[in-house]
Amino acid sequence: MIQLTRLNGDTFTLNAIMIEQIQSFPDTTITMFNGKKIVVKEPEKTVIQLVTAYYEKIGLQRLFVEEAGEGNE
Repeated sequence: MIQLTRLNGDTFTLNAIMIEQIQSFPDTTITMFNGKKIVVKEPEKTVIQLVTAYYEKIGLQRLFVEEAGEGNE
C-alpha cells in the first residue's frame, strides 16, 4: 500500500498492486485495473518510486527481476 495525496490535499492509501497505468496529463493520473482513474498531487516519477519501493518491500520486485532473467541464460 502506498500513501498519496488527492488534489484537494486529502491523503489516502492505495493498493499499488491494482495499478494498471500511471500518466501525467499534466496532473498525475493513475488508472486502476477496474478502470477507475485517480488524480494525485505527486509527480508521476514519485508515484513510480513509491510503487517500486512497495513491490520491493513485499518481495514482488524480485519476482519480476527473476522472471526477466530466466530467458537470458
